Amino acid sequence: MNSRQLKEFLEEKVLLYNQPKFIESDPIQIPHQFSKKEDIEISGFLIATIAWGNRKSIINNGERLLAIMGNSPHDFVQNFSEKDIHKLNGFVHRTFNENDLCYFFYALQNIYSQHGGLEQVFSQNAEKDSLQRSIHEFKKVFFELPHLHRTQKHVSDPIKNSAAKRINMFLRWMVRNDSSGVDFGIWNSLVPAQLSCPLDVHSGGVARKLGLLKRKQNDAKALLELDKALRKLDPNDPIKYDFALFGLGAFERF
Repeated sequence: MNSRQLKEFLEEKVLLYNQPKFIESDPIQIPHQFSKKEDIEISGFLIATIAWGNRKSIINNGERLLAIMGNSPHDFVQNFSEKDIHKLNGFVHRTFNENDLCYFFYALQNIYSQHGGLEQVFSQNAEKDSLQRSIHEFKKVFFELPHLHRTQKHVSDPIKNSAAKRINMFLRWMVRNDSSGVDFGIWNSLVPAQLSCPLDVHSGGVARKLGLLKRKQNDAKALLELDKALRKLDPNDPIKYDFALFGLGAFERF
């Protein structure tokens, strides 16, 4: 396919998958249970954090997270204290366990009480066409409290050559708003042009087959390469092609 044909092909797939029905099998269904901005942010950040592995397991553990928080994420985080730690007993998703979750609650509490919330932290270091520096600086803020070293692995850092798939996915949820009913678009301080594709085995594999990506590893360098290719197709909303790339890989075995 030439560049025009490729763009038309991907645009068709965006229209196919960027639909409310996409929510039914996706972890984004967890924050879609809320209307309050802070509830959406917190539940979205937590479910994005554990969004690796079996999707059914991710969603089931997302529901368990909501139950732990009494289905009021913001209130729970604001008031989280030692008396609530027993509620986390036995929580585990892959390598993310109750100790990690406990710190995440304290870190989120600190971000909302001392730093103006998640949107404020991510927007402070935003660049014109990238949020990868923002993710790096966010991780510094997130781990400014005493914590177990092992917990750091659950927040990726692009500066250390990570593609930061799960955080980029979370940012897509918060920033994009194209009235399709999938992404929330509740962060007005950032724009879709700054977003990067949540690069994973599905989107990366399809991108390589379509000639959008040559690098073999799914790392920060590959993400930069894919970003450049997608921005040529649509500089204002390059991340919309995530729906096409992921859908082709996950649902069509392209």
